[in-house]
Amino acid sequence: MIRYLATRLLRAALTIALVVTFAFIVLRLSGDPATIILGPEAPPEAIEAFRHNWGLDRPVLVQYFDYFRAILRGDLGISMRDGRSAIELVGERIPATLALTIPALLLQLAIGIPAGVYAALHQGKGFDRAVMVTAVFGFAIPSFVLALALVLVFSVNLGWLPSGGRDSWMHAILPIITLGLGGAAALARFTRSAMLEVLGRPFIRTASAKGLPWAAVVRGHALPNAAIPTVTLVGFLVGSLIAGAVVVESVFSWPGVGRLLVVAVSNRDLAVVQCLLLLVAASMVTSNLIVDFLYGVLDPRLRHGARAGA
Repeated sequence: MIRYLATRLLRAALTIALVVTFAFIVLRLSGDPATIILGPEAPPEAIEAFRHNWGLDRPVLVQYFDYFRAILRGDLGISMRDGRSAIELVGERIPATLALTIPALLLQLAIGIPAGVYAALHQGKGFDRAVMVTAVFGFAIPSFVLALALVLVFSVNLGWLPSGGRDSWMHAILPIITLGLGGAAALARFTRSAMLEVLGRPFIRTASAKGLPWAAVVRGHALPNAAIPTVTLVGFLVGSLIAGAVVVESVFSWPGVGRLLVVAVSNRDLAVVQCLLLLVAASMVTSNLIVDFLYGVLDPRLRHGARAGA
């Protein structure tokens, strides 16, 4: 088990290093922060002084290694806009994003898994068809389209809910629904497929032939085995919630890390953008590590296979 987890930790570290490298290169190719922050009419002397003060006039390779060494020391840089620490700016926005992503994840689990299980147990019936149609629609519609549709219906036409901001708990309802429905649809569809695959296996028929009640067969045999592939999608949904918050927070003017990323990219605030991308990568990698650990718990064959291959 230790070797199994160590391999995944090494893979996670390499993934984060690649993300950091990719973000560094793309941001340096996307435009000169000095020109964007100071404006196109700034004198050349001011632009050169700005670039020198922030180390932008040094060779890119030198900047890269300095940045990488700073990350290893826990220094994620200073915002070019207001001179504050990038991690401080991001840390101020994390609670607002968690206020959306945690309820959205709970909504996905509360809707997606029960709907998928029930649809699989009633394959071909009306509820199953309704779940599949809804799942396809919910998975296919872009989040910004769903967000605008919810605002049009519940804010503009009905006037029940506010369309943006963070003044009360009611302001969080539409963003949470927007973040949660797409994941719930995907989870329902995937859970249904996993359950149908398990229900068709011989050990299910054997358990039924032994005289066990169908409910006991489902709880004791079908659900635990269907949980193994479903955990994969749950881990992906956890990691993608922060990335999905970029669009949702922008539409609903929610002051979280997603909206901060949009503003920082438009301003070419390199340290803040790099810090946010590192946060997103770390959340994705962490969720995948948790999935790998749960795999090892749910399916001992993975641990044995890792040990045998060592």
